[in-house]
Amino acid sequence: MENINQYIGSKIRSYRKTQGLTLQQLADMICKSRASVSKYETGEITVDIQTLYDISKALHIPLTHLTDYQPKSDTIPGNPRDNQEKNPFFRAEQLFLYFYDGRVGRLKDGIINIYKTSSRTGEHKASLSISTVTPYGRSSETYFSGNVLYSDMLIRFSFVNQINTLEEDLLYIFNPLEARDFSDGLLCGISSIDFRPCAFKCLVALKPQKADETLKKQLLLTPQDLKRWKKLNMLIVDNR
Repeated sequence: MENINQYIGSKIRSYRKTQGLTLQQLADMICKSRASVSKYETGEITVDIQTLYDISKALHIPLTHLTDYQPKSDTIPGNPRDNQEKNPFFRAEQLFLYFYDGRVGRLKDGIINIYKTSSRTGEHKASLSISTVTPYGRSSETYFSGNVLYSDMLIRFSFVNQINTLEEDLLYIFNPLEARDFSDGLLCGISSIDFRPCAFKCLVALKPQKADETLKKQLLLTPQDLKRWKKLNMLIVDNR
């Protein structure tokens, strides 16, 4: 129960901070004390269902976005093909996303959680949180929910911003059939800064990567990329 409380509390805190609300402001909105809301967020006390509903209304999010806790298990998402049984990307319940946003001059990273809740073979629910990596830590978290669909060649994620539904992102990564711990891909959608269509070269990995200059270099567009894109008049990402 403690893990569930901490999980729900962390989601409440993240959504509250994303919307720029203080503890007191949220407490006033749900008619609770600041101390109570603080304990909800740290998981010290269990949030009753009525209060959870009030919090979801105050934060303008579906109740399920606070209660999508998935305990760790040894079972894996259903694989669409037997010959992909050993593919680590099919077994993963969590993936790590990285791309470089030149508009703010920062690396951005994200965590993708995959849930075994779909009835369609090879398709599952997924969520994504993206944050900006700064010299002082991570900030500006944005939350998305959606689906992941596995195929022989590509893995497709489709996400919608849980606060601003206008922002819908597609993430395509190569399906490395061999035992690799990373895959290149393309993240495309609507910019949350100026609401213009955009696309980023990205990396998705099974394990967290060190946010350093080496990673940044992997994510930057190369002269070869630009030359090829100009010739084809098309944005293409290759799998290394």
